[in-house]
Amino acid sequence: MKRERHAKIVATLGPSSSDEASIGALFDAGADVFRLNFSHGSHEQHLERYALVRRIERDRGRPIAVLMDLQGPKLRIGSLGGKTLALQAGGHFRLDLDDAPGDPRRAPLPHPEIFAALRVGASLLLDDGKLRLEVLEHGSDYALTRVVVGGDLSERKGVNVPSVVLPLAALTPKDRRDLDFGLSMGVDWVALSFVQRPEDVREVKEIVAGRAGVLAKLEKPAAIDSLEAIVAESDAVMVARGDLGVELPAEQVPPIQKRIVRACRAAGKPVVVATQMLESMIASPVPTRAEASDVANAVYEGADAVMLSAESASGRFPREAVAMMDRVIRQAEADDAWRGALDASATPPTAAIPDAICRALRESEKLLPVKAVVAYTRSGATSVRAARERPDVPVLGITPEIATARRLALVWGVHPVHHDELVADTPHMVSQACTVVQREGFAQPGDIVVIASGMPFGVPGTTNFLHIAKV
Repeated sequence: MKRERHAKIVATLGPSSSDEASIGALFDAGADVFRLNFSHGSHEQHLERYALVRRIERDRGRPIAVLMDLQGPKLRIGSLGGKTLALQAGGHFRLDLDDAPGDPRRAPLPHPEIFAALRVGASLLLDDGKLRLEVLEHGSDYALTRVVVGGDLSERKGVNVPSVVLPLAALTPKDRRDLDFGLSMGVDWVALSFVQRPEDVREVKEIVAGRAGVLAKLEKPAAIDSLEAIVAESDAVMVARGDLGVELPAEQVPPIQKRIVRACRAAGKPVVVATQMLESMIASPVPTRAEASDVANAVYEGADAVMLSAESASGRFPREAVAMMDRVIRQAEADDAWRGALDASATPPTAAIPDAICRALRESEKLLPVKAVVAYTRSGATSVRAARERPDVPVLGITPEIATARRLALVWGVHPVHHDELVADTPHMVSQACTVVQREGFAQPGDIVVIASGMPFGVPGTTNFLHIAKV
């Protein structure tokens, strides 16, 4: 099954998409990657959904990526004794480590790491930013604050500390258990929450040890301060606009999204734009026009993928949400301005042989009536480099590794092909490439294809060969 578009769709699985028929419907409607959100559900539920995805993969004959999304640290107010507190703007409110239930003057905050990182003047956001406190005074076990934006506060509500790097590991004990389970299950991508520093990504990559790609979720302002370093460490990046929108003013999120996408495109790393893309379709069979424009704008920016969260996991119209996203992407990519925007935002390649080969591939594709690009790859690097050039035609990523084929399902414009017949020499490679592009429906006899590979064959990281062939 080939897609008639370049940008990919990530769909989250959940109660609304937990059986084979519904997951299959999401794939048929256009989902390329399925997300398992480990903030919800049991290991048994995730394993069952993973097995269904693999069954659908076998039935449809196309590699599908499975992304596990780790929960990360959750900072929350403690017990309020079942009460709701009314915080008045201008009043004082104390947070401390005392686990006694809160009252109108104070509340427990069982996170000593927050108090260790606070400074006078820092903001504390409660309940997804609905309430805002300013720190007037603090110690190792308390903070006295002034209520800047008041409202009702109930227990266990979330706490955000913007513009402060918290001394917290991105991996909690729960995340470590989930990660071990997900890797044993065979997930293709691991999404890491609460990334603040490149060291957070490095720690997870050491644990994963190449068994999956590591995707850094950028949802903390501190991560934006280290953007280029985090992108360099990551295999892919997600613009997690939900938490970014809590910790930053809403008007700052769009330019930050553009900055993240540009940084990823420059580095040749896949980038996913996520959160509230078709939010109204949780309850409505059609999106707002603003939501459709939001998806299209991510496509114009050159994002590799756009993601559905509650829309496909718990909404009333999961299949319709995926189908709508597919139509919006295809419409945007049919616009002449889309290609102009991609070319205008392209960045020069690095002075390296693989980048030179892939730039030549793009130039060949512009000069000749090429129908497809074929990238032979074992690790996936050649296909990702080819996708960085944003060619007009599909990139067939041919690989003998099923894990690589699945991982490439996230990458812009790449049609992954698992082909376990190893290439023996150049004539064999050309013959095989021409056979595969015909079988997959991308070319006919007489059409031109461009082939990128590495020599000697089968050695990762040696992209150094370009061949133009007629089918």
